[in-house]
Amino acid sequence: MTTSASPADRYAASRRRVGADGPRLTDFQRLYDFEFDEFQLAACRALDSGHGVLVAAPTGSGKTVAGEFAVHLALAEGKKCFYTTPIKALSNQKYSDLVRRYSAASVGLLTGDNSINSDAPIVVMTTEVLRNMLYAGSAALAGLGYVVLDEVHYLADRFRGAVWEEVIIHLAQSVRLTALSATVSNAEEFGEWLSQVRGGTTVIVDEHRPVPLWQHMLAGNRLYDLFASPRGSSRAASNGSGGPGTAKNGGRRAMVNPELLRIAQREGLGRPRQVDGRGSYGRPQRGGHRPPRSRPPIRAAVIARLDAAGLLPAITFIFSRAGCDAAVLQCLDAGLRLTTPEEADEITALAAERTAGIPDRDLPVLGYDAWLAGLQRGVAAHHAGLLPTFKEVVEELFEAGLVRAVFATETLALGINMPARTVVIERLDKWNGETHADLTPGEYTQLTGRAGRRGIDVEGHAVVLWHPGMDPASVAGLAGTRTYPLNSSFQPSYNMAVNLVGQVGRQRAAALLESSFAQFQADRGVVGLARQAGRLRAEMEQLAVGCEHGDIAEYAALRQELSSREGDQARRRSAARRDEAVASLGRLRRGDIIQVPGGRRAGVAVVIDPVTADGQPLPLVLTENRQLKRLSLADFPVPVSAIDRVRIPPSFSGRSASQRRDLAATVRNKLTGHELARPRRAQRGEDGRGEDAEIAQLRRTLRQHPCHQCQDREGHLRQAERYLRLAREVEALEQRVAGRSHVLARTFDRVCAVLEELGYVRGDAVTAEGRRLGRLYTELDLVAAECLRRSAWDGLSAPELAACVSALTFESRRLDDAAPPRLPGGRVREVLADMVRLWGDLDAVERGHRLSFLREPDLGFAWAAHAWASGMDLQRALGDRTPGDFVRAVKQLIDLLDQIAAAAGQSPLAKTARQAIDALRRGVVAYSSVA
Repeated sequence: MTTSASPADRYAASRRRVGADGPRLTDFQRLYDFEFDEFQLAACRALDSGHGVLVAAPTGSGKTVAGEFAVHLALAEGKKCFYTTPIKALSNQKYSDLVRRYSAASVGLLTGDNSINSDAPIVVMTTEVLRNMLYAGSAALAGLGYVVLDEVHYLADRFRGAVWEEVIIHLAQSVRLTALSATVSNAEEFGEWLSQVRGGTTVIVDEHRPVPLWQHMLAGNRLYDLFASPRGSSRAASNGSGGPGTAKNGGRRAMVNPELLRIAQREGLGRPRQVDGRGSYGRPQRGGHRPPRSRPPIRAAVIARLDAAGLLPAITFIFSRAGCDAAVLQCLDAGLRLTTPEEADEITALAAERTAGIPDRDLPVLGYDAWLAGLQRGVAAHHAGLLPTFKEVVEELFEAGLVRAVFATETLALGINMPARTVVIERLDKWNGETHADLTPGEYTQLTGRAGRRGIDVEGHAVVLWHPGMDPASVAGLAGTRTYPLNSSFQPSYNMAVNLVGQVGRQRAAALLESSFAQFQADRGVVGLARQAGRLRAEMEQLAVGCEHGDIAEYAALRQELSSREGDQARRRSAARRDEAVASLGRLRRGDIIQVPGGRRAGVAVVIDPVTADGQPLPLVLTENRQLKRLSLADFPVPVSAIDRVRIPPSFSGRSASQRRDLAATVRNKLTGHELARPRRAQRGEDGRGEDAEIAQLRRTLRQHPCHQCQDREGHLRQAERYLRLAREVEALEQRVAGRSHVLARTFDRVCAVLEELGYVRGDAVTAEGRRLGRLYTELDLVAAECLRRSAWDGLSAPELAACVSALTFESRRLDDAAPPRLPGGRVREVLADMVRLWGDLDAVERGHRLSFLREPDLGFAWAAHAWASGMDLQRALGDRTPGDFVRAVKQLIDLLDQIAAAAGQSPLAKTARQAIDALRRGVVAYSSVA
């Protein structure tokens, strides 16, 4: 039994803490209405003593306290503090938090979209803004004492991760760094690198969640605990991994709930039955037929079940924007209401206030009424397709407890402070842009980390919805694994190279890149590889390899050479078949009906477009099931020829379902009475027998070798082949060691060679064109610089320039979108064609230097950019895009146009770029809720 401390004891403890922590930390703690955890105190003490810190802790644990103490120290010392975040929405949120604490006069915001009070002592910004400041030698860096890198684990992002490492490497050594990360398994390794490049850095790792998280599965209408403790309790948390049916729990094994395992065995609740056209879980279907494919559960029923259990507010993660929107509509159709009339009125007033700046004519286009109807009932969607203002309102209402059920994509888990009592995960796989991939343990933990609001909830809850075939032990493995390494994605870019060479010269620049976390990890990997090669060499020395009849190693080498030549012959046959197939594809024409011989697309199809945009003979076809698909060589193991033809009207649009249906029907009618031939098999060998003179000679030599007559030949061979296999592994490991050593410096040399060939650098000198390239921060930086140098955009109007530049910022979400992009008329088509040809030239230069950094320009937003810059109304300019995608694409375009205006100096192009920015920044694009 414990007794509470007396007032005198608490006062004495407080005095002891003041003595231990010092006045600055003590004053800081008074700003909060809760006692700091030990890891928060440790981080603050390290900062107060002059150290940098790396804090790795779970989502919602309060690690931002360390970042806020860096702000407090900067103000106390009369220095500046830059608080950086990975996304603009999080910057906006942090700016609002700091303004509430320190006043608007003390806090600024720089995100590309907004520039507010940029000379303030505390400035919140995206990490890219700080990187650009460092390369530009901005005067704003004067007096900088502290930098906070929130969500520093973003440096693993393959698209943007390099920015974090650039900032860490280039910040002045006098700046103290506070790096805040989600829990990663190699925090000590990352901290060691920080100490190496930044000096003294204290690493603080805390895996304890301040709000315990309980894991559940919802099957039917029943909520099961995922784990059962060894003593029979139905509750256990998960902090490790175990074998089937178990998971580690704080160092001991926690059993998966036996009831769930029994459900999995009998698949009873796993088979859906039909209810009003939607899936619902009940008794298994009769008969031995394969159960139908799982359908989404009735979301309204899930929310109602959580509400009855007192588990709202909840975030349900659905890995589809359309799925999130559909979930809200399902809840509305089901009559679900989670608010009182008074709360609905409050929601209506707040939504009206926050959207007052949006033109009334645009509200219907944005789906305002449906969005508001969901909010009024306490239900909302949250995904990147929503208008940013709509997302911010959802976040504000959720934080206020007025919206109690949010259906979100995984982007919500990336930094926005929006915790819930419960997190629901509908499926354990998601589309990653290429295929449906299982959730990783790190992704699962990131998502469920939202569950449990510190200071509000006693415990948080993670709920996985049951689906047929789901293995509870696998779910337990996801919930219990704690191995999430942070791996660098750093590589030099053209913009980075000219900036580095301009600042410190090529030799020093290469040395700076060698100090990156990427090279640090590569060097550590080299040690492990070398150790592994040493072990294999020792194993080779212990092998007894010999034969009394002759040289068994020589005999083994002969056998391997014979096997290799036979393999080469088979590959040549395959290549010949492939060449024949490619030649047959080159003969196809629009309207040809073909029998696709192999692959996932096997069957009848009609050719819509016989070649790709770059002239490759890979036909775009309409399949039997009316799908437009771009075929690959894998679909043609043998040649193909047309079996008939149909006429396809020039106006045919693959986007039109009715036109696809009509064309498919025409093909079926055309083939009535046809007997489709089976795809012929490829012949064996070039001449049908498949043998050449060298192989025949090797076989004779092998039979004549003395070891061929040995009765123990196969045993001796196994030893010899084992020896040779180890030798090959050692050679491969040593090649990997050589490949990893100075890998970034070698890549940097190739990047500089490209820049030298194109005239952007000359030795250690950066040319005028190179300095202009150094001001262009975009994935296609070199393409943009070449467009400027070649005057590709001169003479364009503001809408035309917006259309052309959009090809460098826009990237289609649907990579398999077969329909050709809609383009404006006039000079835009000509200039875009020139830009694509220019990219082809640069791509050839890159390939000559063994690089491939530049993707092809994407023309998919050109018409929309031109239309919006020309003053077209939102409904027409939006097309089939979501408002969120549209606004994001326009803002990215504005950002690059702003860079082009700066890089173009006093030229007419600079004026046109600014006119384009003004024309684009209107309506929903101009509106921002940040004051």
